[in-house]
Amino acid sequence: MLLTRKAEFSASHVCANPALTPVQNHALYGANANPNGHGHNFVLEVTIEGDPDPVTGMVFDLRELKEIINQEVVDPMDHRFLNYEVPPFDRVVPTTENIAIEIWNRLQGRLTASPARLKNVRLFETADLYVDYGGEA
Repeated sequence: MLLTRKAEFSASHVCANPALTPVQNHALYGANANPNGHGHNFVLEVTIEGDPDPVTGMVFDLRELKEIINQEVVDPMDHRFLNYEVPPFDRVVPTTENIAIEIWNRLQGRLTASPARLKNVRLFETADLYVDYGGEA
């Protein structure tokens, strides 16, 4: 069974690789390479997979999942300039893909004691653009 919890956060970022020149970054990322940054209202969907507990009937406690998402993602990333305020984005280009991987890594470490497993992280950068990440194959 799959269980999905949604959260939202707002953050700004610059898509630019410091090893490249401004011209190269602009060729790769376009306006997203503007050093002043730009922001998004990200929507995050976290999907957990498992069997319902025979006693509680729950795959995972939704209140606990919300708390974990808030502690690991929303609190450290909301209203932040990711490149300057949220490691590892001081050294990793904060593309939507890389943000989704970082969210996975933060959540995965918090769910190891549960029989439920982290199945997927879906991160919407805009209403018509999202990334799915399900860990390494």
